[in-house]
Amino acid sequence: MTTAVAGELSAELRGFREVQRLAYECAEAVAAQLKPGVTEREAARMQRDWLRERGVRDWFHLPFAWFGDRTAFVNFRIPLQFFPTNRRLEPGMPFILDMAPVHKGYTADIGYSGSLGLNPVQDKLLADLEAHRELILREVRERRPLREIYEDVDRLMVRQGYANRHRAYPFGVIAHKVDRVKERPWSPRLFGFGTQSLKGLASDAIHGHRDGWSPLWSPYRFSDHPPRPGLWAVEPHLGFRGTGAKFEEILVVTDSKDPEQGAFWLDDDLPHVRRWAEDK
Repeated sequence: MTTAVAGELSAELRGFREVQRLAYECAEAVAAQLKPGVTEREAARMQRDWLRERGVRDWFHLPFAWFGDRTAFVNFRIPLQFFPTNRRLEPGMPFILDMAPVHKGYTADIGYSGSLGLNPVQDKLLADLEAHRELILREVRERRPLREIYEDVDRLMVRQGYANRHRAYPFGVIAHKVDRVKERPWSPRLFGFGTQSLKGLASDAIHGHRDGWSPLWSPYRFSDHPPRPGLWAVEPHLGFRGTGAKFEEILVVTDSKDPEQGAFWLDDDLPHVRRWAEDK
């Protein structure tokens, strides 16, 4: 994994940062257009259309949108429940937009939390996510096993009075690796996921199993290993009484012995980070 040199990102990391910024720009643009009566399916389509107009033709996964108590994955039992529904947005209702475009061969996977008008509960959740971003970076730099870091995130949530909602994701993941994919004019999809990206993840899983690591960061034994160099899409997800909030962004892990070069967030100019800075 190429590291940042003298405070500057490599060309490869700049490519990932550009698509991540594009995705967050999409989230902010779509969030600004949401109004009462818009459905999750319509919000997901707005994300797809916005990104396609800017050249996106492939996806790690197609965009999601969750409204109301679906932001906390209330009563989610099967993977199909994650897909957008006809749930309509109402004043004061929280929402989460989640998208994973591939552009020029670079992948991003982001999560954007907001509400239609005031929602003090979600505002508090968003504010308290800052501590999770700090904890994850600190412990990755310490090369703690991923499973232990996951457990520390869990403990922090309990102290804050929240429920862990990323446990509802398949395999309970808080993060997964992302990689470059071959550019194609069109890529087939399987259950909303791009097959090119799935092939890359499957290849990592096969090689990782052989070498004792996993591309999925979970609470299970297969994640009981130090952080693997690469790019990780990290998404701590808090829930409280039917309201959920998360961020999702890329964490860069390298094999550098320097802690600051060994792990760093790809970009600090993101909506949730700016929000925390403004609140101080």
